[in-house]
Amino acid sequence: MSDTHAQTVSFVRETAIPPSPAPSNAAGPVKWMRDNLFATIPNGILTLAAIFFIYLILSATVPWILNGVWNASSLSECREILDGTKGACFAVLTERWPQLIFGFKYPSEEYWRPTLAFLLMFAALAPVLFFDLPRKMLVITGLFPFVAYWLIWGGTIWTPIFALLGFVVGYLVYSRFVTRSFAFGFFGGVAAAIVVWAISSSILPSLAPEETFLPAVPSRDLGGYMLNMMLGVTCVSLSVPLGIALALGRQSSMPLIKWICVIFIEFIRGVPLITLLFVASVMLAYFFPPEATVDLFLRVVIMITMFSAAYIAEVIRGGLAALPKGQYEAADSLGLDYAQAMRLIILPQALKISIPGIVNVAVGLFKDTTLVSVISMFDIIGMIRGPILASTEWNGLYWELFLFACVVFFVVCYSISQYSQWLERRLATDHR
Repeated sequence: MSDTHAQTVSFVRETAIPPSPAPSNAAGPVKWMRDNLFATIPNGILTLAAIFFIYLILSATVPWILNGVWNASSLSECREILDGTKGACFAVLTERWPQLIFGFKYPSEEYWRPTLAFLLMFAALAPVLFFDLPRKMLVITGLFPFVAYWLIWGGTIWTPIFALLGFVVGYLVYSRFVTRSFAFGFFGGVAAAIVVWAISSSILPSLAPEETFLPAVPSRDLGGYMLNMMLGVTCVSLSVPLGIALALGRQSSMPLIKWICVIFIEFIRGVPLITLLFVASVMLAYFFPPEATVDLFLRVVIMITMFSAAYIAEVIRGGLAALPKGQYEAADSLGLDYAQAMRLIILPQALKISIPGIVNVAVGLFKDTTLVSVISMFDIIGMIRGPILASTEWNGLYWELFLFACVVFFVVCYSISQYSQWLERRLATDHR
C-alpha cells in the first residue's frame, strides 16, 4: 500500500534546470546581421551593394597606402623607387612638413614658440571644457591668449600686458553696467577695452626695453595648419560670447539695442563669408585712422568672428525661445535682477539646448578658415596650392597632400563632435 502511494507522488526538482543556449539565429552576430543588414530583401540588396562598393575602394587604396614611399627628395625619385608599382609618394609630407604646419616664412629656429603655445592651449581649455576641474585653473585660461600672442608674434611683452589691462578695465565696466542691460554692459566693456588698447599702443614704443623682446614675426609670415588653428580657436572663442550678447540684445526691451542687433545679424547672415574676407583684405582698413596699419590677420579675425557670431546668435535665440515662460517668471519671483536671472537660470538652460547648433557652427567655421587662401594667406590649403605644388620637385602631386589636409581637419572636427556628445550626456539632467 505504501509502495503504491509512493509511486503516485509527483517528483519535485530541487534545483533549476540550466538555461539552454539561444539558437544561433536568435542571438549574437547572426541576429545582429539579420536585424540590421538583412531585415528585408531591399536592405539585403543595399548591404551587398555597399560591401561591394567598399571592397572596390579598399582594393584600390590599401595597396596604394601600404606601398607608399616615405623617403625621397622629389616626385621623380618616388616614381623611380616605385618602378611602376602602385603606391603613394608620402615623401612630400616628410620633406615639407614644416611648411604644412608652420608655413614657409616662419623662422625655423622659432618653431618651439607656436609649439609651446599649442601645448598651453590644452591647459587653458581644460577648465572650460571639463567643469569638474578646480575653478582656480581659469586663471590659466584668462592669461593664455596674451601669453600665446607674445609667443607666436614675439616683440615686446608690454603689448600683451596692456591688452590684458584693457580687458580688465572692460570687465569692470561690464560688471558696473550689466545690471541695466547685458548687451549694454557687454558692448560697453568692449568699447572700454578698445580705448585702453588705443591709448596704450601710442605709448608702447617708449616702454619696450630690449630684455622683454622675443624676435618679432609679422603676421604675413604665419602660415600652414598653425594659421588654421589660430583662426579657428580665436574666432570660435570670440564669437560665442558675442553671439550670446547679440541674442540677448535682439530680445532686449531697448529699441535701439534691439534694432542694432537685428540689422547686424540679418545683414551678416545674408552675405557670403568669402565676400567678408575680401572686405577684410581690401576695404576694412579704410574704417580705421589713416595712420593706423591694421594687421591683415586681425582684420580676418574680425570678419570671421562677426560672421560666426551672427549664426551663433540665432542658434542661442532658438534656445531662449524654447524655454517656457515660467522660467522667466520664476526668476522674477525669486527677486533676481536681469544679469542674475540670465546667468543662473535662463542662459544655462538655453545653452544646453543650443549645444548641437553651436558645435555645428564651430565645426563649419573651423573648416571655413581654409577660405583665407583666396586672399593670399598661406594656410595649409594655400601652402599646398601655392609654394609646394609650384615647386619643380613636387609639381603634379595632389592626392597625398590633400589627404593629409583631410586627416588633420577630420581629427579636430571629430574631436569637437565627440566632446559635444559627451557634454550633452553630462548635462542631460532631465533623464536622471
